[in-house]
Amino acid sequence: MKVSRIALTAGLVAAGLPAMAQDLSIGVKSEATSMDPQFHQLSTNIQVLKNVFEALTTQDANQMVGPGLATEWEAVDDTTWRFKLREGVKFHDGSDFTARDVIYSFCRVPLVENSPSAYTLYTAGIANMTAEDDHTLVVETQSTNPLLPAEIWSIAILSADTLGAEDEIAYAPEGNCEGMGDVPQAPAFNSPDVAVGTGPYILDTYTRGSEMVVTRFDDYWGGTPDWARVTMRPITSDGPRVAALLAGDVDMIESPPIQDIGRIEQAGFKIVDALSNRIIYLHMQQVEDAPGISGTDGKNPLMDARVREAISLAVNREAIADRIMGGYAQPAGELLPPPMFGTSGREVDAYDPERAQELLAEAGYPDGFQITLGTPNDRYINDEQIAQAVAQMLARIGIDTRVDASTASQFFSRRNALEFPIYMAGWGAASGEMSSPLKSLVATYDEATGMGPTNAGRYSNPEMDAVLIEAMSTIDDAERDRLLQEAETMVLEDYGIIPLHYEQTVWAMKPELTYEPRMDQYTMASEVKPAE
Repeated sequence: MKVSRIALTAGLVAAGLPAMAQDLSIGVKSEATSMDPQFHQLSTNIQVLKNVFEALTTQDANQMVGPGLATEWEAVDDTTWRFKLREGVKFHDGSDFTARDVIYSFCRVPLVENSPSAYTLYTAGIANMTAEDDHTLVVETQSTNPLLPAEIWSIAILSADTLGAEDEIAYAPEGNCEGMGDVPQAPAFNSPDVAVGTGPYILDTYTRGSEMVVTRFDDYWGGTPDWARVTMRPITSDGPRVAALLAGDVDMIESPPIQDIGRIEQAGFKIVDALSNRIIYLHMQQVEDAPGISGTDGKNPLMDARVREAISLAVNREAIADRIMGGYAQPAGELLPPPMFGTSGREVDAYDPERAQELLAEAGYPDGFQITLGTPNDRYINDEQIAQAVAQMLARIGIDTRVDASTASQFFSRRNALEFPIYMAGWGAASGEMSSPLKSLVATYDEATGMGPTNAGRYSNPEMDAVLIEAMSTIDDAERDRLLQEAETMVLEDYGIIPLHYEQTVWAMKPELTYEPRMDQYTMASEVKPAE
């Protein structure tokens, strides 16, 4: 399913890399919100912090799971896993990596305060963790979880010694572990003395709004990193980001605007791109007292499935993909692009504004209503332009839509505070299969179990929840695939969430560099290599 293209025009790049360059600079579209790798489950955070911190498992560019700080693992029985941990691994402060650090790290996740998108989604089902020895870890789950090795790729391993843990740490669910000491919160991780990991690079400086700098970790277990120093600069505006590349101020940028790709190629730079797993979607508040709606006599029309279907049929996805995205997007009928695990091949909703108007009338809104559409303006490819186009399409069927666009940090905070009756956002499946968007975006919100952490529409379908939970505890791949398809179909036929398109991700770089495009869209500095 992966589409990849590498284009390199003839000619020389005036601002090329020296033959033996040691420094790498990358212009990223959005800034990390925290240096705490367990604070915010956000790709802009993950892609930066994966250079500093590691997990027990890894995922390659195609999201295939492989060894990380664990070299191997096995399912002992339906609810027990044994992980063999990598020996000889050092933290950046010189201390040894052991099972104690893993237990501390998993214990800390539910203790992280004010998380906009908590990692408890991946730890809530863990009943116990014990160390058989320094490099053997036994994990017991509350129910069968065949996806555990894939999911724990998201949990960064921290240094228990650096963060002040006691000598003995006893695991208990829901943040009730013993021996944790005074657990530092997210702001403390802005200091390199706290942000200590095992990754290929060491945090040197982090200046909010300016840059994050990491330096080579010479004792890295995986070999000598390619770069002595890496600078990741948030350049949120498209024009300045392209200008920085063309001027040689940075060596590589992510998400160059589609309209500038030809110009970048003509200047002698390399373009790589690939279809991603990121779904851009519309979510709607499906509770009685949703804000930002008028002209409905106090009712929330979004609670009616006919209105939600009307919104879907009003959106011309092909036009968005072709005209706004320049062909660098694929209209979506599901929450992951087929044939990824758990997809059914469901067709994209056809553009049908006439039927949409009929559905509004059937639902009791023949004259439509007024609503506010929330969106970030610097997070996804052409996000505000897409939201404006969606607003115009909804207006044509009688839904007068005002776009409320804000920076990503403001948007996510406001979205999580349930300020928007309808909003546009994106989701990339960390595990590479359907349970990821289902349990995050549409499972019934439950802070205690960690389900639905990004379900800011508060959609709830108990029947779907039951099928999803069964799928998440089914070891047989074929049966789990069937159950995930069933769960997703239930949501989509109910229009609990509305898929728009899958992003095609683009990177531009100097020809002296090479990068394998990742389906998860991450710009991983540690995977940028000198071209051979």
